Amino acid sequence: MAPLSPLQARPDAEADLARVETALRAAAVTGDEFLTEVTSHLIPAGGKRLRPAFVIASALALDPDGAAPDAVTDDMVCGGVAVELVHLGSLYHDDVMDDAETRRGIEAVNHRWGNLKAILAGDFLLAKASELAASLGTEVAALLAATIGRLCEGQVRELQLIYDRSRTEDQYFLAIQGKTAELYATSCRIGGLVAGVDGETLDRLNSFGLAYGMAFQIVDDVLDLVASDEELGKPSGNDLREGVYTLPVIRMLADAHPDGDRLSELLGEPLDDDRRDRARAIVVDGPEIASSVQTAQHYVTAALDALAPLDATPGVVGLRAATSNLLSALPSSAGAAAATGAAGRS
Repeated sequence: MAPLSPLQARPDAEADLARVETALRAAAVTGDEFLTEVTSHLIPAGGKRLRPAFVIASALALDPDGAAPDAVTDDMVCGGVAVELVHLGSLYHDDVMDDAETRRGIEAVNHRWGNLKAILAGDFLLAKASELAASLGTEVAALLAATIGRLCEGQVRELQLIYDRSRTEDQYFLAIQGKTAELYATSCRIGGLVAGVDGETLDRLNSFGLAYGMAFQIVDDVLDLVASDEELGKPSGNDLREGVYTLPVIRMLADAHPDGDRLSELLGEPLDDDRRDRARAIVVDGPEIASSVQTAQHYVTAALDALAPLDATPGVVGLRAATSNLLSALPSSAGAAAATGAAGRS
């Protein structure tokens, strides 16, 4: 179910990510043995490391020799670690807000050590990210600081509307832009900055990352509804349980149809397993899954359009392939429904 890495056009992609992994582990080391244990807890559990991969691929966007073994510089790796630390820190904070028990198949930090230690460890990771960004120059440092702020804004926008059946599409798009898409845009922009690309290319990379991130989050939200527990590696329908009403749910609630009314009667408060499963089935059986996938496709097209004027360097080829492959993470039934359009109810 994992999205394709934008580094697949590089024969040394595995070695590139191994460098990121080594630097990531080093960055989580503190002067206190216990704090190091907490800040490092999620790193061995893995992760797709997509954001560092976008930094590196974007840095190679204008480099026709970007497939060479030595094309990836220490600054590219440093930028990749900085954005991954922001992502990790946000996960620590997310798990506190969600009262999560597991993350990436292991015990969540908050569940093992408590909320206070999880929050402080997440804060440390964000501070370390800022320190690394500062080593790359004031522009990168300012960009990452602003991105952390926008991430917080996106999370607050979402938290303000938990269990709110009147949540609108505009409110949803603003939230996912802040909490997800902005960090992808920043990953691509940092890659361009460390590579010294021109201003127009920098803006194209930023626009690409923002559109990719929007599509990524919509796909992730659809997967939470249509994929199985085994495919997700976590319980499906979790957004419904937690009162986070995503695009398919918002559209069905706004639809003047009995199915929307049935769904509305179930939502608006915490759900037990039975009510969650019934709510999920109503959404999955409706046309809003297909229309949401079509919206994700709109952002995929926008991302590819942003890259269209750039030459087919290894970096650009990887970015394009990762974007074109994004919707393939969806089960075939969801993809097929979107391909034929969202059919109206009879």
